[in-house]
Amino acid sequence: RNYLLMLLVIITMLIVACALAIKAYVARTRINRQRKESMRQQRQMTEDMARMTQTQHQFFTNVSHELRTPLATLIGETELALSRQRDVAELRDVLGSNLEDLQLLAGLVNDMLFLSRADRGERARRHRVDSLAELVSEVIEFHEASMQEAGVTARLRGDGMGTVDAGLVRRALSNLLANATRFAERGSVIEIDIKQDADGRICLSVSNTGPVIPPEHLPRLFDRFYRVDGAREHRDHNHGLGLAIVAATARMHGGATFARSAAGTTSVGLTMTVMDCLS
Repeated sequence: RNYLLMLLVIITMLIVACALAIKAYVARTRINRQRKESMRQQRQMTEDMARMTQTQHQFFTNVSHELRTPLATLIGETELALSRQRDVAELRDVLGSNLEDLQLLAGLVNDMLFLSRADRGERARRHRVDSLAELVSEVIEFHEASMQEAGVTARLRGDGMGTVDAGLVRRALSNLLANATRFAERGSVIEIDIKQDADGRICLSVSNTGPVIPPEHLPRLFDRFYRVDGAREHRDHNHGLGLAIVAATARMHGGATFARSAAGTTSVGLTMTVMDCLS
């Protein structure tokens, strides 16, 4: 009987010891898992901060570059104008030239302020639009002279309706159409498509025939100041924020952007979640 009692005590102690060991193992495992997760989060935070620092550095570099040329032109022309006596006509020419550069600078600053507001979560100021096709037609008419100069035409297909920020949509579409006009082949037709699904989601796309954009550039087309190499010849007319504004407009409407380029056709556009589209 004493032997059995002792055996029972030993078995109980072993069970308790095993339970304590398992509990300790589980605790160590949980601590190790938490430590690994904490280390992973710290690494992620470090990487995010490094990317943010790099992005900020690149942003300020690009801004400085974009501001340097018009500022240098303004300073140079003004110094030249002040270097000797000039008549009213000559001074008027200088002021007119300076005004163009000042307008470029003002446009750049205004675009940067808009993107800053969009980054802070500003939403679109929506109003009901019964026909997006009419809005698009207004943009096409505005670009008629530049399209005629480039030797291209535009064709609109489809329509949609809903509550959107008409001003932002015009601005985004104007940027898309300007880009398409810039790179479309002479004599070609720029296709502008409006599609709306059963849930009211709008898709606006602008397609042009011309040089294909290499696949590695497509994911970055909507980055600020980003240009593919072929766009550098147009840098005097394009400061590199147009497609970033398109992306901001899409986000402010709960949508996204897309870009496809293959077989001689490039399509760039945005989607938007419109409200009360059927009411």
